[in-house]
Amino acid sequence: MLSDLGMPLWNFDYTALQNAGTEAIALALQDYIHEKRVETGYGGPVDIVCHSMGTCIARYLLEVIDGGVREEEVRMLVGIGPPNNGSAMAELFNDPERSSVVIQSLLGVFVPEDYDPREDTIVQEFRPGSRIIATLRAAGTRNDIAYRIILGANLTRTPAFFPVFDGRTWEIAPDGNWQATYAGDGIVAHSESFLPGAGMTILPGNPSNLARNPEHYCHILLPRNPETIACVRDYLISSAEPVAQTPPRN
Repeated sequence: MLSDLGMPLWNFDYTALQNAGTEAIALALQDYIHEKRVETGYGGPVDIVCHSMGTCIARYLLEVIDGGVREEEVRMLVGIGPPNNGSAMAELFNDPERSSVVIQSLLGVFVPEDYDPREDTIVQEFRPGSRIIATLRAAGTRNDIAYRIILGANLTRTPAFFPVFDGRTWEIAPDGNWQATYAGDGIVAHSESFLPGAGMTILPGNPSNLARNPEHYCHILLPRNPETIACVRDYLISSAEPVAQTPPRN
């Protein structure tokens, strides 16, 4: 779709970086961008579109590694379902009382067979109290980059949205206890995605869309959802001026 609009597209794939940490992947992303600039001869600003933890990896590059020198020229960062404040799911995977049940319910859906969160570097680094999340929080966002967030929500409270959790998303309540909310995409709650100064779009735009394919708005399928793709397209062809911020829905 982007190529149809005359937009060149670079696709950074870090699946080969088996169990690498956030900083290592962020540095690989930096190298990739530099290589593509040399290859294409393009030296202008780029837009970065990411899903889930990939958004925070890109943020680590831009805000932590490059935050002081600001050599990476980025116009806009679009995050789809990002756990900007840390992942309650990552914490749940490590909860001594709940982890086994949660992981068992997600086998083949969100995690592979024989999954062990203790061996998953990224999951450990995205627990809300981790060093990586604390570093991102301390670095803050950049005023030379426009931030946009796209989220899925179970506006009609249908269990088919993400059947594993009966249509809801686990999050950590302000008092530190676990709670389930419809303001999330089954994996990432809106409270985890909120980023000061970022424009936020919550999908579907029309709640009736959930009557047809509610699962298309959950975390796993959200990046392939035509409404998400259209939203990304509209962001990229628009200016990067600040937009009205929509607070997370309860």
